[in-house]
Amino acid sequence: MQQINFLFLVFVFCGVLLRAQPALAQDDDLMKLAEAADSTNRSQSFTTATFKGTRVITGHSVQTNAQKELVFLISHRFGTLNSGAYNFFGLDNSVIRLALEYGLTDNLNIGVGRSSYEKTFDGFVKYRFLRQQDGGWSRPVTAVLFGSTALNSLRPANPEQDIMFKSRLTYTAQLLIARKFNQNLSLQLSPTWIHRNLVPTRADESDVYALGISGRHKLTKRTSFNAEYFYLLPGYTADTYTNALSFSFDIETGGHVFQLLFSNSIGMIEKNLITNNTGEWGQGDIYFGFNISRVFDLDKSRKMEGKKY
Repeated sequence: MQQINFLFLVFVFCGVLLRAQPALAQDDDLMKLAEAADSTNRSQSFTTATFKGTRVITGHSVQTNAQKELVFLISHRFGTLNSGAYNFFGLDNSVIRLALEYGLTDNLNIGVGRSSYEKTFDGFVKYRFLRQQDGGWSRPVTAVLFGSTALNSLRPANPEQDIMFKSRLTYTAQLLIARKFNQNLSLQLSPTWIHRNLVPTRADESDVYALGISGRHKLTKRTSFNAEYFYLLPGYTADTYTNALSFSFDIETGGHVFQLLFSNSIGMIEKNLITNNTGEWGQGDIYFGFNISRVFDLDKSRKMEGKKY
């Protein structure tokens, strides 16, 4: 376990160290120095649209909502394709998650959601502390800290059993590191730690570590292909459960992003997606689903500026 802890810290440490150092210049003429500084500022450009939404597929992306932007998300997962014609190949069964996300600033977001799966409530905080940038102050990646808490509100099978509130909680922490290599390709690494206050058996691990690898390939101006994979680091959880693998086709239409997806996991938040997944692609345990996100801009001044131009 110490080796796993150390490996996770290395991922975090390496991500923070990816900040590039600025180049310094000197000029005896103050006017020329001012002009050079102004030229450098103009040449600097932040990378935009590393991903089209705040999710790659199910896992979070490095994208954050702008200040005073409100996003409404609907996530829907049907049953497995191998459930047969009687269940219309999974379409008769479904789970849903509704969520709201809000930009307190351009870099700091908060969100809440509720999933029908395990009747789970969740909330998160997301902070972007580094943004990919070209020019005089080059920064090769965008980096985001993410933390969430999930509450399982299922009633116990035994009515006489009393489950304490804290035992229903699960915590997730992630460091999201992404780079947009060109207009078409973006890749992201997501070192992940999940802590469960209550586990099913004594053999289960309270602390689970995973590494997420995801990417986006732009197909046209408004469509893209996304892939997402979470690898469980060696341990009891990795031996008992399966790694989550998902693919999606994304369509952007105005303020909406619409994703059609296939995954071997029914989970729509980290604790279910990563730690409780039993689906096998090779066995036909494939869930079809979709995500819809709608952006509402609540900044009146930004709307007025947009009307001027």
